[in-house]
Amino acid sequence: MKQYDVIVIGSGCGMNIVEEALAHELKVALVDKGPLGGTCPNNGCIPSKILIYTADRIVDIQEDVKFGIRAELKSVDFSAVMDRMRENLRANREQMRKSITAVEQLDFYESEGRFTDEYTVEVGGEQIKAEKIFIAAGSRPSVPPIKGLDSVPYLTNVTVLDFTERPESLLIIGGGYIAVEYGHFFAAMGTRVTIIEMADRLVLPEEPEISALLKSELSKRMSVNTGVRAVEVKKTAGGVTVVVNDLNSGAKKEFTGQKLLVAVGRVSNADSLNLEKTGVGIDRRKFIEVNEFLETSRKNIYAVGDILGRMMFTHVANMESSIAGHNGIHGNSVKMDYNAAPYAVYSHPQIASVGVTEAAARAAGRKILVGRAKYADVAQGEAMLEKDNFAKAIVDAKTEKIIGFHIIGPFAPLIIQEVITNMVSGGKLGHIEQAMHIHPAIPELILKTLSNLEETT
Repeated sequence: MKQYDVIVIGSGCGMNIVEEALAHELKVALVDKGPLGGTCPNNGCIPSKILIYTADRIVDIQEDVKFGIRAELKSVDFSAVMDRMRENLRANREQMRKSITAVEQLDFYESEGRFTDEYTVEVGGEQIKAEKIFIAAGSRPSVPPIKGLDSVPYLTNVTVLDFTERPESLLIIGGGYIAVEYGHFFAAMGTRVTIIEMADRLVLPEEPEISALLKSELSKRMSVNTGVRAVEVKKTAGGVTVVVNDLNSGAKKEFTGQKLLVAVGRVSNADSLNLEKTGVGIDRRKFIEVNEFLETSRKNIYAVGDILGRMMFTHVANMESSIAGHNGIHGNSVKMDYNAAPYAVYSHPQIASVGVTEAAARAAGRKILVGRAKYADVAQGEAMLEKDNFAKAIVDAKTEKIIGFHIIGPFAPLIIQEVITNMVSGGKLGHIEQAMHIHPAIPELILKTLSNLEETT
């Protein structure tokens, strides 16, 4: 049995831990069945954003008429768009493999790992052991128990990237960020898109008014149906039919399309690890439980990334892995703080959020101030003819610290960074208000939103 100082299961955010361990001259084993790099560079944020950037350009051309620009979009080479994305993935995988195999102190086991004892992992028929183990094994697409779904060739966020020809029509079960991002992409490509969402609104974690505006905007380019639950899927001559129950009226409806994408969330990969051999605890959803130092219920076994079921975003996973790597090697001294953990949704319009929502703050019993401002309330937003997109601030009335900020509109992920930095460094309103802001520029939206703070009930 080979003995290591550190075993890392998962080559996504787990690579941060590998690098930290190698920097301290520890002997490391990396276990990953592939593809190398995990979800983000293979079937998550990187490929999807390559596709969506193209979609953004198309929609910009279509919407430029509001500026008096009469541009014509003659054609879109769908195959070329998909090929460019796949070539990026291939190149990244090759580079990562070269980097991994070039490190002498690192043994790479390209196979699935399973625990056979507390600190022992079986991989490819071989037993390996380490004093410290880091689990970064990720998640996979959730497949809902819908009647007939297993009898049709449905797509997930993984297989949707295999398209070589544009589908004429696409049904999407789900209304979260994966659903609305791919809905935006395919609609821009010219596909007839139908979104089917059981909840009463899209992207549930968002502020209700952001969800409402997103639905309104997406509905201009696709069919968006909320409050309907998919109860059956049937294969038809032309593709697939989804039967739904309208949760308000109780009536049955049917939607038919050439292809079906299932985007209803993610499930933990912890069920493949034989965690019962270790004593590592999981929650009712089968995600791994950790403390504030990201250590599991078994000492010196840490877990990070999607397998925690918290905020499933690469930047969050990277922060978790950096902290877990530090704590595992140097002793538990750094706590993971999610209070200023941001995220973005690359729909059209874009969404960016950090901190709590108004409802969450009130549910926690906090006295808050709420500020709102539209893009058009600042000069650059007015020049952009952005009439409906807006920002919303949540501020603790007692401490005057920003505890939540939410934006829907162009460049939202860029604009919100100022707030994220402010929250990490203390969150005081004055820190933003005292800083000069270029005029005219769209970040003035932050100042305008904070200048409109008021008590609400």
